Amino acid sequence: MRTVIQRVARASVTIDGKTKSQISSGMLILLGICEEDGKEDIEWLVKKIVNLRIFDDEKGVMNKSILEVDGDIMVVSQFTLYASYKKGNRPSWFKAAKPEISTPLYQLFCNEMSQAINKQVATGEFGADMKVELINDGPVTICMDTKNKE
Repeated sequence: MRTVIQRVARASVTIDGKTKSQISSGMLILLGICEEDGKEDIEWLVKKIVNLRIFDDEKGVMNKSILEVDGDIMVVSQFTLYASYKKGNRPSWFKAAKPEISTPLYQLFCNEMSQAINKQVATGEFGADMKVELINDGPVTICMDTKNKE
């Protein structure tokens, strides 16, 4: 699994001109899933993300986690994180998992994340043409890949 984690002041997802979901201060997580991913990748990512100290403490130092600041989380599926761009100029996404694999893993990731932060996670809509709007706070943007844990 690959993620792009952005600390946000706010974020929203709009589909067909209607707001699907929105959050205030917290994290926007773009999530890409490949064929080899499974429950162990979800468990590792959720634990890592909820304990990631990217929020400011009283001294303005990034020393607090999403749990400590009671922030919101939005998770948006993002198969393009598995773009292959080595040949030519048109990317391909053959490494991204097919919907029959990625849809249940995306849902499981969102459920596990909701349990970890003890509140509902905002989502996009898997496979939809979404307009994602955010105000990146910092900016703070971190990429994680479960294939590069060490």
